[in-house]
Amino acid sequence: MNGAAITFASVPASVPRDQDWLPLAYLATYRLVLATLFATLTFSGVAPRPLGDHSPFLFAVVSAGYLVVAIVGAFAAVRRQPGFQTQLVGATSIDICILSVLMFASGGVASGFGLLLVVAVAGGSLLSHGRVAFGFAALASLTVLVQQMMLATGAWVPVSDYTNGGMLGLAFFATAALAHLSGQRLRVSEDMAERTAVDLANLAQVNDHIIQRMQSGVLVIDGAYNVRFINSAAEALLGSDVKPGGHLRHYSSEAMGLLERWEKDQTMSSYAMSEPANDVSLIISFASIGGRNTDGVVVFLEDASAMYQRAQQLKLASLGRLTASIAHEVRNPLAAISHAGELLGEVPTLEAADARLTEIINSNCKRVNEIIESVLELSRRRSPCLERLQLRDWLVDFVKDLDQANNVDIDLLRTGMTVCFDKGQLRQVVGNLVENALRHAGEDARITLSGRLNPDTGRPYLDIVDNGPGLDLEHAEHIFEPFFTTRAEGTGLGLYIARELCEANQASLAWVPVTGETRFRLTFSDPRRQGHVQ
Repeated sequence: MNGAAITFASVPASVPRDQDWLPLAYLATYRLVLATLFATLTFSGVAPRPLGDHSPFLFAVVSAGYLVVAIVGAFAAVRRQPGFQTQLVGATSIDICILSVLMFASGGVASGFGLLLVVAVAGGSLLSHGRVAFGFAALASLTVLVQQMMLATGAWVPVSDYTNGGMLGLAFFATAALAHLSGQRLRVSEDMAERTAVDLANLAQVNDHIIQRMQSGVLVIDGAYNVRFINSAAEALLGSDVKPGGHLRHYSSEAMGLLERWEKDQTMSSYAMSEPANDVSLIISFASIGGRNTDGVVVFLEDASAMYQRAQQLKLASLGRLTASIAHEVRNPLAAISHAGELLGEVPTLEAADARLTEIINSNCKRVNEIIESVLELSRRRSPCLERLQLRDWLVDFVKDLDQANNVDIDLLRTGMTVCFDKGQLRQVVGNLVENALRHAGEDARITLSGRLNPDTGRPYLDIVDNGPGLDLEHAEHIFEPFFTTRAEGTGLGLYIARELCEANQASLAWVPVTGETRFRLTFSDPRRQGHVQ
């Protein structure tokens, strides 16, 4: 299948994302603020008790070192180097160790530093994966136990502080478990949200791809009647340079009028309209967005010729069944009448008046048979096999096969003009028109096959022009009706079948009123909408 490929977005696996690095930056900021606070209080001499009660010098040195580590950690978090997991494990472990030393310098568990350790364990566990969170809790519990034992050797702590240390260790593990579980759920929610966003983006891309390739025109109009979206089919059908952002009235006043009419009375959802600039008949329909017209309206445009083609297929299927039965019932008695007339005409003693009557019988039997053949041909008509044809090459081959080729001229304004039509059916249509032109123009008939492009729509067309007397205006409006003819021997189905074949090929056939000549115009389908072509 031809067409542009669709590239889908995907969620990278196991790669740190912005929503992972951002909390790590918050932790780095918290660490920097905390270290700055400790260093400021210590070196300004206004540190409240119990900060540094046990060892003021150790507290001051470690506070200064903590500030340096916090500054380095902040730069590393901004630069995202080294990797996320390395920074998380390293920074959290350093936080636990330094805060434990500061706790030791301040007199142990009773100093209240245990709460800062809980915050450090919670922050690291919230962002960690796997069992690392319990490693943070174990490290914090171990450092608390070690510094309590060191303080006990100097009789700085009572025995009851061991119990508080144990309770603090349990708090570390409980905090790690809860934070890790919460972090997992948050990551799952973020992953689902990101995957949903990617899926929505991919779906929007697919929808846009489908809408752009639709044969039906689609426009999205907002509450102020501005065009917010339009696909390529709508641009081709409207025959104007429609771009998102412009007012609908600027591109099609008739469509704007029908939209206003629909807003007043929504009992009808579809209307017929014509687009003179594009030489096409359209079916336009509307649908509200969000249930209210003020939210916007989706406008659908259908080429009436394509819908007519589908209706014709249904009609011809029914006509085929009907004509097959009628033809069988009519042909048998018709054959008997024709055979009897031929036998009667062979009688040697037949008078001249009777011979004339037999001629009338035979000629009318032949005419009725031609009508039956034409109707059967119409009902048995095969679906068109669309091809891209070089119009000049096709016309040259067509004229070569004509008996009166010297009476036919080819006039193409440009070379390389391509049309879309069933090759055999195009020969039938143009052949019928040329045959009619040669018949009605007389002995000095001059036929011109003139190919051009419509400057407004870009649609190619072929004019079949003769130098005959032209059509009577009273006959012009009936020439495409079945069984209408101005010749006694005609069936009246030639132009009707020609137009039916054009409609089946998404083209149109019309008589163009010009003084002093007869001109029929065959307008081919828009080359931008020739999607199903061999």
